[in-house]
This record gives sequence, structure tokens and C-alpha cells, in this order.
Amino acid sequence: MILTAFVCCFFVVINAGERGVLMQFGQVQPQVLEEGIHPIIPIAQTVKKMSVRVQKQEITAEASSKDLQEVFTDVALNWHISPNHANTIYQQIGDKLAIIDRIIDPAVEEVLKAVMAKYTAEEIITKRGNVKDEVDTLLTNRLSGYNITVDDISLVHVHFSPKFRDAVEAKQIAEQEAKRADFIALKAIKEAEAKVNLARGEGESQRILRETLSPELLQKQAIDKWNGTLPLIVGESNTKLLDINRLIESNLPKGLP
Repeated sequence: MILTAFVCCFFVVINAGERGVLMQFGQVQPQVLEEGIHPIIPIAQTVKKMSVRVQKQEITAEASSKDLQEVFTDVALNWHISPNHANTIYQQIGDKLAIIDRIIDPAVEEVLKAVMAKYTAEEIITKRGNVKDEVDTLLTNRLSGYNITVDDISLVHVHFSPKFRDAVEAKQIAEQEAKRADFIALKAIKEAEAKVNLARGEGESQRILRETLSPELLQKQAIDKWNGTLPLIVGESNTKLLDINRLIESNLPKGLP
């Protein structure tokens, strides 16, 4: 066991998804150790293992919109360090916690403030895709200078102050009421136009009927409608008389002279 432990001091194993930063007497060497087993000189050389896998970082940032509304954004960032520059990153920045604390968090906050300031609060909601793309582009360019790659960024939740939310809700209610009032007014106009057209049509129909009907035609229509029952009129002499004119008038269409 002692011999095995002694032999192991001369080798280091770099696991999958890692890179080894080789240091000799504390000085970072230009060589980056890839996955596998590597010989080292005990005491003189040490190895710091760095993960090159995709990391997820959730950040909540506050910014101001173009119309000076407070914007609170929950960001989910997927990132990883450049495998070939693991030694440079460790030398200039440090380990994962240092990368997040010194580089990623400040970069996300600054980029969000810069982008949100270009849009009004309403545009941040309606043009969310454009906002996300611009944040992605600026953040990618900013972190690439530190050999950090942005795999994906998501604006998980974008919300505003309670006062702004109340104002938006009141505006939506007012717009809905205005649309309802316009609909009611338009409906009343259409109904009034329909009544006018109906009355105009009836008047035109009566005019045409008056122009086309002659007394002879009216008498003929009255006779055609006669059911065969003779109206009787009792005169002073108690005689029953047939009044043809009254018969015709009683069968004339109503509303015609």
C-alpha cells in the first residue's frame, strides 16, 4: 500500500470533462493536461483540475427601462470555459467560484442594464425576443475576452414594480371598455341604418303600389277575394238590398285609397 501510494505521487489522473492546470513550484505552466493519466514530479509539480463542462448560473438583476421603469430580470446562463485556455483562466481569474463572482455576475448585470435602457417597458414585453438576442450577443462578446463561452441565455422572468403593473392593468381595462363602447355605438348605427332602409323600402313599395293600382284593378281584386256571401242592407222599407260598392270597398287592401 505504501509502495502504491508512493507510485501514485508520480502520476495524476484528469477525469472526463476536466482539464489540468500544471504548476511547477506554484508557477502556471503553458501546458494544459487533457483527460487521462499524466506523469508529474512530486513536490515540484502540482495540478489544479478545472471543469470544462457546461455550467449553469442563475442571476437576478435590476435595471431601468428607457422610460425609467424598474425592470427585474431572472437570468439563466449556460456557460463553460475554453478547454485550451484553462491555465490562463486559472492564472488570471481563479477557480469556478472566482469566475462567477468576478466575471460572470458583473457582466450579466452590466449587459442587462445597457440593453434594457434601449427599450421602453412596453417594448421589453412585446419585443422580448429582440431583447434576449441583444443580451446574448453583447454578453457573448464580453465573456469571450475572458475565454468563457456562452452556450445559452434565457430571460426566465421579466417583471416590473407593482405601480407599473397596476398602471398596465388599468390601461388594458380602459382599452377594453373603449372597444366595447365603440362596438355598441357601431351596432346602434347599423340598427338605425337598417330601420331607415326598411322604412324607405316600405315607402317605395307603397308608392309603386299606388302608381300601378287602378280603380278597375282594385275592383277586380275585391271580386277575386269575395267569398260568395252577399252583404245585406235593410232599407227604410225593410227591403234587403245588395250594395256592390260597399262589397268592393270592404275587400280593398288596407291602407290604399
